[in-house]
Amino acid sequence: MPTKQHEQPQTNPENQPPDKRAAVIADSVLHALGQPGHLYRVQVRPLWLDHYRVNVLVGLDIISAKIAHSYFLVADSNGKILGSTPKITRQY
Repeated sequence: MPTKQHEQPQTNPENQPPDKRAAVIADSVLHALGQPGHLYRVQVRPLWLDHYRVNVLVGLDIISAKIAHSYFLVADSNGKILGSTPKITRQY
């Protein structure tokens, strides 16, 4: 009697939830940039297809938060950064 092989579910990156992809992009930006002091939030906004606007906000709360760095990014379907304007350089 042949044994039935268990198929692993195939994960399609295009079906990846947008918030998951945004989290990967935010982590990649912080990894390349470094950890700014008083990091409040990394905001990832989808523009079109695989293009994003990423703002790094610093401050103690929402009232004092300011955009310390801002980038236009191109990322693949897994959230890997393929290019940015301006180029992300290590700051911290």
